[in-house]
Amino acid sequence: MTSADMTQAESLPDNLDQLLSSNGIRLGAAQRRRLAWLAQRLGGTTIHQSGSVPAPDSHVVIVVEPPSGPAAEMLYRSLRANSAVVIPFGENPAFDFLKSKLTDFGTIGPSLDGPHEMWWGGLNWRAIVPDGGSRTSTPLRVVSCYPRACGHDQARRLRDKLAEFEIASDIAPIETVDGEHIRASERTAFMLRMWHEHREPLLFIEADATLSEPPRLPSCLDCDIALHRWNRWEMSARTLFLGRSPAAEALLQTWHHIASAYPQVWEGYLLDQAWSLTSSQVPLDTVWLPRSYHAPAEDLGTPRHTAVVHNLPVDSSDLGPDAEFGMAMRTARRASRSGGRDSMIVVKSETMASDVITVIMRDIATSDAREVAASIEAVTEAFAADCGGFGRLELSLCSWQDDVRTAKSAARSANNRIIEIAPWQTLPTDLFRTVGQSRNAGSVVVMAGHRG
Repeated sequence: MTSADMTQAESLPDNLDQLLSSNGIRLGAAQRRRLAWLAQRLGGTTIHQSGSVPAPDSHVVIVVEPPSGPAAEMLYRSLRANSAVVIPFGENPAFDFLKSKLTDFGTIGPSLDGPHEMWWGGLNWRAIVPDGGSRTSTPLRVVSCYPRACGHDQARRLRDKLAEFEIASDIAPIETVDGEHIRASERTAFMLRMWHEHREPLLFIEADATLSEPPRLPSCLDCDIALHRWNRWEMSARTLFLGRSPAAEALLQTWHHIASAYPQVWEGYLLDQAWSLTSSQVPLDTVWLPRSYHAPAEDLGTPRHTAVVHNLPVDSSDLGPDAEFGMAMRTARRASRSGGRDSMIVVKSETMASDVITVIMRDIATSDAREVAASIEAVTEAFAADCGGFGRLELSLCSWQDDVRTAKSAARSANNRIIEIAPWQTLPTDLFRTVGQSRNAGSVVVMAGHRG
């Protein structure tokens, strides 16, 4: 690194903090770290101004207001190959159209110090990691398992390639209830065992896959979890990276718990639910791996620099067994965010209580993005200041009445207290204390008020 590069890296935190604070943007520590990571790799950072195009030296563009269709098109056409777009209020569905025009790189869940989902994306992965991936000192261990009934040859090609690339691995047969089929609970039990036996980050690869080149990308990303989403919404566990972090371990444990409770449910859906639960409770740093890490063997469109080739038919029938499965979450997952039927953020209080309060924020689709963001911050700050005796806050964002009804039904089934608010309403500082004085589980407190 040159002296000029070192000076830029040293001044970067102060410059970013000034840029964020002057534009009223709150980021959690993990989100702030990812933004700095992008700025160090790509260069200048700027706030996108509506109706304008980024300056030539602006390679990291922060978008805080949802652009209209024409404005999104203009922004998209102005981006260069070495550009990235960061949306600090990524939980808002108003940004979905812009996201749909870009390649999803990753998302980082909310936390009390940054109660928003941060999304980042761009045009292609080559801007973030050059051809062949960056060399890294971070060790990585590939792990895999296969049914004992399938025999040793099930993983022969993968073993051979790992030996050729001199990559440490642990590939083992396991006992399975269904013969040659591995249940999600059996897969996650194996991965938990690998997590405790090894200290390196783990890259799980399906045993019947093979490698075309060393899979360097995941270990370059400094993330909690990295995986591929087929058709941008269907989470696949065939290639799954887990960094050595408490958040990654929490996701793995949650996935195993859900898979054990529902052994007959398709594992992609179970992984999706584990991701949603974990990312609402901790700032889970997720990276969406490119197609080159999940290429079907017969895919004529396989990229030149394919890393992981899976023994999959081109129609992806080995993924979702039901074409209608997960319909309710597809729109949200295509935009890398939680849906209205999920809790966007879960905040625990210091009170040793089992009572839970659900806050449903309605009319998200018809509200200003800054208004929604400010309301989310107001709710979490009020709960942190005075939890009203509740042990946990669950906040759901609902665009439509159908989402509101579903969120209420879920809260009632859990015997939660419920508050329904709109983004433009001013909340009292003792909101949760007041509601907590009436402990009628399942009842709804609707905040009064009209848009000014």
